Amino acid sequence: MKYGVREPERLGRVTLRDGRGLGWAEWGPADGTPVLFFPGAATGRSLGFGADDLARLGVRLVSVDRPGLGASDPDPERTLLTWADDVRDLVGGLGLTGGAAVVGFSHGAPFALACAAAGVVTAASVVSGLDELTHPELAGLLDPGVAGLVRAAGEDPDGLEAAMTRDAGAEMMWRLVTELSHPSDVALYTDPAFAPAYRRALEEGFAQGAAGYARDLVLAYRPWPFAVESITVPVELWCGGHDPGTVHSPDHGAVLSRRIPGSRLRVLPDEGGSLLWTRSADVLEGLLELSQSHGE
Repeated sequence: MKYGVREPERLGRVTLRDGRGLGWAEWGPADGTPVLFFPGAATGRSLGFGADDLARLGVRLVSVDRPGLGASDPDPERTLLTWADDVRDLVGGLGLTGGAAVVGFSHGAPFALACAAAGVVTAASVVSGLDELTHPELAGLLDPGVAGLVRAAGEDPDGLEAAMTRDAGAEMMWRLVTELSHPSDVALYTDPAFAPAYRRALEEGFAQGAAGYARDLVLAYRPWPFAVESITVPVELWCGGHDPGTVHSPDHGAVLSRRIPGSRLRVLPDEGGSLLWTRSADVLEGLLELSQSHGE
C-alpha cells in the first residue's frame, strides 16, 4: 500500500460538554495504543498515515476534525486553549483511560502543542510543523507573503478571518501546496496513489465553507496563548531538509526545539515536507518510545 494511505476503518463523532460534536476517523487495532492525529491546513479526517505499520506497532490512529472542518461542529469563538479542552472531552468520550499521544502535521502543530502544554496528551510528535511565527528569532526568516499574513493576523485578525472565509477553498489549498513544496513533495502529492485521497480530504475540510480553516489560520499566525517553554510532556520535532519552510518552520525547528524543554529534533536531510507519509513508521515508533518513557 503506497504511502500507507487507505480508507478509514471506523468513523464517528464525540459529543462535547457544550453539545458540539467532533468528528473522527480511525485505523488500526481498536485496542491499540491511542495516537491522535491533527491533520494539516483545511484537511479532513479521512487522510491518515502509516496504515501499513499500525497493526505491527499496535497503534490505534484517530484523526480528528477541528471545529468547522469536516464532520466537526463549528465554534466561531474557539482558541488554541479551548481546542485543548475539546480534546480532553474527546479523550474521555472515546474511553481512552490511559490517555493518548498526538501527531500534529504542518498546520496541526500548534494544536498539538496546545494539548501538550495543557497536559491533555502523553507525548507529542510535530511533523513538518508550522512554527510560532511571531517569535522574534524567526522574524528575519519568514517568506514575505507569510510575513504579511502574520502581520495581518496581528493587526486585523477579524479582517483576515473574514477575507479567508470569503476567498479560501479546496482548489486554492491544492494550488498552494503544489506551488510551495519541494519537487520531491510535489511528486508525492500528485502521485495517483496519493492525490485522490488528499484532494478528497481537502474537499471534506471545506465541506462547511471556509470559516473553520480561516479561524485555524488566524489562531496559528497570532502569538500562541501558551508558553511552549512550559511543556512537560515529551516532544519530538521532525523536519525534512528539502522542505523550503515557507509555510512550516523556517529554520527546520531549530528555535522551537530550543524553546521546548527536553525536546528531540530530527532533521532528515534527504526528506521533504511530506515525510509523514515516507517515514511513517519512524514517526510512530519515536512517538511510542516517548509516550512510554513519560509513563515510567
